[in-house]
Amino acid sequence: MKQLCTFIALLMVLSAVAQTPGTRVILNDKSVVKDSSGMVYPYAIWQKLMITGEYTIKPLNISANPPEFLLVRLSDEEIQARFDNAPKPRESAYFRTGSTISNAKFVTLDKKKYNLKDLAGKVVVLNFWFINCSPCRMEIPELNKITETYKDRNDVVFLAVALDEAYDLKQFLKGMPFNYGIVDGGRYIASQYGITSYPTHVVLDKEGKVTFHTSGLAPGTVPWLKKSIEAALGSKP
Repeated sequence: MKQLCTFIALLMVLSAVAQTPGTRVILNDKSVVKDSSGMVYPYAIWQKLMITGEYTIKPLNISANPPEFLLVRLSDEEIQARFDNAPKPRESAYFRTGSTISNAKFVTLDKKKYNLKDLAGKVVVLNFWFINCSPCRMEIPELNKITETYKDRNDVVFLAVALDEAYDLKQFLKGMPFNYGIVDGGRYIASQYGITSYPTHVVLDKEGKVTFHTSGLAPGTVPWLKKSIEAALGSKP
């Protein structure tokens, strides 16, 4: 499982490609990525910035060893266009769009209790993850932005089912807050749905039907997650 998450993270890096005519250069952890001021960004930092969808990377000096690239922040218009045109990520192998899923009970770290069958009339957003899953950690800041959008609504429920136990989660969350309702010890719930790859996202509409589901972290994961919540709420087609 940990190897699968590492592999997904590697695929994300290899998908970030800068290209000039006749030359194809793939970004990796050895690449030099800098901004217009000349500041060089560590691999972990520019990788996280790219996940936000607010930046792009352009070739700067690909003949250098290692190749050099320029990190550029997109304009608000470009960011919106990227969001609108983000490719829909591949569906997971564990759910079927338009179907209902089996009932489950959730208890969060702050002792709130949820029963899936009692959440009819609400949009339910589920995230299955674990602490040592690299793409799971990478997407948390962007998932927090989504929860912030709906913080004043009582018809959207965000639940993050973690495989980890409560003590480890509490220690992790001190350094990286995750604003979903965090469910600890979620191996049983994940196995109930046959989930074996992480992160896995599911959005259920107000009738409890699956409207969106995907596994892994792709460029379109977060945009499509938000689009699917909006659609389930009837805010957008």
